[in-house]
Amino acid sequence: MATLRVGKGAPYARVMGVGGYRPTRVVPNEEILKYIDSSDEWIRSRSGIVTRHWADEDETVAEMALAASGKAVADAGITAEQIDAVVVSTVSHFLQTPSVATVIAHRLGAGKPAAFDISAACAGFGYGLTVGKGLIVDGSADHVLVIGVERLSDLTDKEDRSTAFLFGDGAGAVVLGPSQEPAMGPTVWGSEGDKADVIAQTVPWDRFRTGDLEGLPVDAAGKVKFPALRQEGQTVFRWAVFEMAKVAQQALDAAGITAEDLDVFIPHQANMRIIDSMVKTLKLPEHVAVARDIETTGNTSAASIPLAMERMLATGQAKSGDTALVIGFGAGLVYAATVVTLP
Repeated sequence: MATLRVGKGAPYARVMGVGGYRPTRVVPNEEILKYIDSSDEWIRSRSGIVTRHWADEDETVAEMALAASGKAVADAGITAEQIDAVVVSTVSHFLQTPSVATVIAHRLGAGKPAAFDISAACAGFGYGLTVGKGLIVDGSADHVLVIGVERLSDLTDKEDRSTAFLFGDGAGAVVLGPSQEPAMGPTVWGSEGDKADVIAQTVPWDRFRTGDLEGLPVDAAGKVKFPALRQEGQTVFRWAVFEMAKVAQQALDAAGITAEDLDVFIPHQANMRIIDSMVKTLKLPEHVAVARDIETTGNTSAASIPLAMERMLATGQAKSGDTALVIGFGAGLVYAATVVTLP
């Protein structure tokens, strides 16, 4: 039997650069209130959201991802031609195939890299980081572009009082590259498929193909609504607060550090109350800067962590070389947490 040669890349991987893109249209809570019976005070108290960004027609998933990717590549100090793999996490690209990653790679001028999409909802960026790190250490790639991008306004039921105010659009990207020093800790990730119905799409696409629309949600005019995201808010809140704090602690333990060693905490921007509860449960020291980008960006699913990372670095809340704990969690239910050194 032949002996196979095993790939061997860099000893470690690191985040080299980060970029983000937020659509130009800013949507305040007052606009959301045109469709639901609520108040600005209620939305702020329940979620912490004041405004969010919604994409215009020309701000497609691909266009937003390209804008964020160009910034990340420039920030990393490399050229697009040096990208060996493009990994895109999204649940809002409506073409089943080809992957939007291939389109982004081509238009970015990356040559012929490996390119594929993954669907892991709000944990997708963490999944992408893990895949990218593995490619670099394995020797399959020197530089990996990891993108989280969403147009969740396309999947928002504006008349659903429980979700209409939550979601926003945007794209965030990072470039991963080789490192001689440890700069990305082990990933603690997993899924709880028994809770798959807690966050889900209202209507599967094939119901529209077959024409079987009986019993589907309708709008005020009696027209069947386009598929949207729904969730059991209280169930999600309890799961995120109690279970994800445990996962975050496991990621710290896996990286061999404590909360005292942290400089930055960048959780998925799902809900301000969840973020504050996790900070309390983890007993994070006062010196740890906490991402609260949700206030003006909303929940952008896979894009939320890189967008928050980019903003913290741009505003000076975080700085190059800081040690950051990142954790994403969402529909599936899925989760991923790791510790990284910021670029």
